[in-house]
Amino acid sequence: MKKHSIFPLFRTLLLCSILLQSACSGDKKPNKQNLSQPNILWIVADDLGTDLGCYGDSLVYTPNLDKLASKGIRYNNFYTVTAVCSPSRSALITGMYPVSINVHQHRTRYKQALPEGIAPITKYFREAGYFTSNGNFSNSEKPGKTDYNFIADSLYEGTDWSQRKDGQPFFSQIQIYYPHRPFLRDTINPVDQKKVTLPPYYPDHWIARQDWALYLETIQVLDREVGKVIQRLEDEGLLNNTIIFFFGDQGRPMVRAKQFMYDGGIHSPLIIKWPETYDKQGVSDELVSNIDIASASLFLAGIEIPKHLQGISFLDPEIKKRDYIFSMRDRRDETVDRIRAIRTKRFKYIRNFYPERPYTQFNAYKKQAYPVLTLMQYMHKNDNLDSIQEIFMANSKPEEEFYDISDDPWEVNNLVSDNNYEQSLSDMRAMMDSVHQKFDMGIYPESKEEIEFAKNLMKNRFKKQMRKKGLSELSSDEEILKYWEKYLSSSKGIN
Repeated sequence: MKKHSIFPLFRTLLLCSILLQSACSGDKKPNKQNLSQPNILWIVADDLGTDLGCYGDSLVYTPNLDKLASKGIRYNNFYTVTAVCSPSRSALITGMYPVSINVHQHRTRYKQALPEGIAPITKYFREAGYFTSNGNFSNSEKPGKTDYNFIADSLYEGTDWSQRKDGQPFFSQIQIYYPHRPFLRDTINPVDQKKVTLPPYYPDHWIARQDWALYLETIQVLDREVGKVIQRLEDEGLLNNTIIFFFGDQGRPMVRAKQFMYDGGIHSPLIIKWPETYDKQGVSDELVSNIDIASASLFLAGIEIPKHLQGISFLDPEIKKRDYIFSMRDRRDETVDRIRAIRTKRFKYIRNFYPERPYTQFNAYKKQAYPVLTLMQYMHKNDNLDSIQEIFMANSKPEEEFYDISDDPWEVNNLVSDNNYEQSLSDMRAMMDSVHQKFDMGIYPESKEEIEFAKNLMKNRFKKQMRKKGLSELSSDEEILKYWEKYLSSSKGIN
């Protein structure tokens, strides 16, 4: 790809500031890099909602991420195109909607090549002289998580930026597994489950509070890992010419969040940290999709953005800002569903293509890993949930859901039948129809062979995971709850 011949003033000022900072700094190592090409680093967390101190959560202790946000830009409205890793990461590295390039199902038997003319953005970085790497934070010699839904051979040149040539700029990812389940105990800064305030769609039960507390403690472990990455950049004299993106691949690993279109599943932090002499700090409320990260990164590197990319270069002041976010869900593991969502700053519109299927149709991963799922199923059977909590346990879904996020941030009051919102709902329906026609090119129905493969795969995994817990695939909800009570009450769990 060719570089832009003329850069916007924004980028010119940015690069000048990087040059000045590097020239005046006392870096521990000399840097011979061509500074018209800043390093681009993505730090990607697994299953992270906006549950950080800098986003207003007073229970969680995240000093490194809070500091990163204070020195950069914190985005309040960053959403992912889906709420599970493989299609989300496929979209992230291509800048394309999963349903536009047939990577929308969560893992398949045989991965396909990307459509002709579509390539991961690492290709364009390499053509511009960048070294590309994807690393595992715990071991720089191991590759980081890819989990793409397409053939991804030779996607990266290495696993760590230290493998590049002297002075070569890098585009790198560092993958941090946390706060993916199973959660970790943070004995340094334990979170008191009694102080946890849960969303209203969860029962106020100690199991739910303790599960959430462990989620927050795992985020604190993530924060320390991020601090080590930043310290390494500083020690190697790279901090002053590296632009850092920190974000999650999706939202929380929780009931009604992961795999679903509610904000709990698609809302994640985004922090961009600039070189220190460039005065670019603050908070942004603009809408950003994770497919935009690809275009924005190419823009910062001075690389021409391919016309087929569907994400926008939101850091370019000449580019029109987003009016909406589009998110989608199809088969997740063995669980077949089809859901689409449009999110503006104020409204959320969800279209359920299989309304006859319950939200809680069986999913092996969630059944063996989510204590709150079994808790709610058990309480539902015994009529112990309130009206809000019962919504998610219904035997079917509404064909449409419509929420006024400004008044209803938890998305529990469906306004489809409210005449006061008739025009707004009509507008969102039209927007969904337009997006569906333009971008939603996925193949339906998926082949029976693929679905059967996924079911058998997850059936075997479920048996294995349940046996590790001393349970079986036939264990009752009562038996599973007893396991979670013991687990969460142990040294691994309750304070």
